Amino acid sequence: MNNLTTLDWLYKWEKEKPNSIYLSQPINGVWHNWTFYDFGQEVRKMAAYIRSLNLKKNSKIGILSKNCAHWIMSDLAIMLSGHISVPLYPNLNSESLNKILLHSETQLLFVGKLDNFDLMKDGIPSNINCITFPFYSQDYPIWDDLIKGIQPIEDNVEKNANELASIIYTSGTTGDAKGVMHSFANFSFATINASKSLEIVNREIFFSYLPLSHIAERLLIEMCSLYTGSRVYFAESLETFAANLSYASPTVFLGVPRIWTKFQQGILLKLPQKKLDILLKIPFVSLLIKNKIKKGLGLKRANNVFTGAAPTPIATINWFAKLGIFIQEAYAMTENTCYSHVTLKDNIRVGYVGQALPKCEVKFSQEKEILIKHEALMLGYYKDIDKTNEIIKDGWLHTGDEGEIDKDGFLRITGRVKDIFKTSKAKYIAPSPIEMKLSENSNIEQVCVVGTGIPQPIALVVLSDNAKKSINYKASIEETLKDVNQTLDKHEVIHNLIVVDDVWTVENKFLTPSMKIKRKTIEKKYQANYSTWYDQNTIIVL
Repeated sequence: MNNLTTLDWLYKWEKEKPNSIYLSQPINGVWHNWTFYDFGQEVRKMAAYIRSLNLKKNSKIGILSKNCAHWIMSDLAIMLSGHISVPLYPNLNSESLNKILLHSETQLLFVGKLDNFDLMKDGIPSNINCITFPFYSQDYPIWDDLIKGIQPIEDNVEKNANELASIIYTSGTTGDAKGVMHSFANFSFATINASKSLEIVNREIFFSYLPLSHIAERLLIEMCSLYTGSRVYFAESLETFAANLSYASPTVFLGVPRIWTKFQQGILLKLPQKKLDILLKIPFVSLLIKNKIKKGLGLKRANNVFTGAAPTPIATINWFAKLGIFIQEAYAMTENTCYSHVTLKDNIRVGYVGQALPKCEVKFSQEKEILIKHEALMLGYYKDIDKTNEIIKDGWLHTGDEGEIDKDGFLRITGRVKDIFKTSKAKYIAPSPIEMKLSENSNIEQVCVVGTGIPQPIALVVLSDNAKKSINYKASIEETLKDVNQTLDKHEVIHNLIVVDDVWTVENKFLTPSMKIKRKTIEKKYQANYSTWYDQNTIIVL
């Protein structure tokens, strides 16, 4: 199956398994299903409607919505109608939304499932027409009404594989988001090679809840499901997430560190660690406990269980392994179409993000920066040739990440090149590895190691929900700090730890839309207090 574009995969399943359910989505607790035929008809009708608007060829069309069936439908309709999709994070503020819409020159916008659209709406320029998805209707023309009576596009449009398919805006840990341009060939290369390597095959079951605007979810859920002709379930809300996941019971699941922490905390609330340790030592009972936990999480059938987007603590991965849940770390970027390194289910090396995927070359700069080269590197940053030339040199993508490879080719991420800071002793500190060690304590939800202008680094910490309900967390954190410091070089030793009373969220701009910490924002908020906190040689709770 060597189809070159996402549309070719649609055409295949429309013909070969039209009556098989492709998308399943809960609406007010009731599951709605679309077969491949239903899906194709929705795509073809909306594509015909878009064509009727007589937009200039290759116009930019945005998708602003949380994950739902019509998100994927709209993406395929944009492709089929001859235009370029611009996926947008559903948690952008109005200012960031406006910048992206103007920069991308978006002509039409799909608006769907959103939590705080009233806070975003002002960011949409008045000259952009909007279409709203069914079930989540805003004050715009509704999808179903617009395609009523529309004749679907019947011909199977062929796309040039090298055409620009989508502009994906990065979540922007530093400065404004950049528009990463990807072709149909990029999506095909990454999807086909990754699916084969991971043995993701026909009849898989996917569960979609991480933003489809992010390259990882888009490639794994949308592209791989279309390539393999598999089924996709969606989560309805945060409140129903656990029940939806349990109902779907996917064979492929992607989590991020925060999800694994939440899972762990939920399990420990019902089954404290000491009791769990005892039960896991009893052979028959151990099997029952593991199966019950996996079934409760919805991971009983999962053959591939991934983690990515940010480093997952080794202790967390080992903790789940004791329950029979073997987490596979992955590493990639928007700029390389999420195709770089993935841990295979039968070859896990904890602490490493796996070996390079087929046809992916890897090397390091003198500064130990990871450089990647393959056929699916981005076409460039939209309207920014200078930044493109900064990151792609001589055909190699400069990731900005620092790493090392062992004798078997397993990659370990050791930090971000640009995150390194200098203390007042003129010593350089790489914060990421230290943060990983501290975050192994389940009482710590988020951590940021800082130290500009002071002799030794300090750690800023946001407590987990469980810790906030406990009166004994402080001793646990003190013990962790002591243990971690014993593993560090003298100039890296954490002088003290500050428990901040803020919550770092996307909404208050401490996190990117993909949940990465914005170090510059944190520095701006707290740096004036570093010296005062440093003088107090103890854990400080604000």
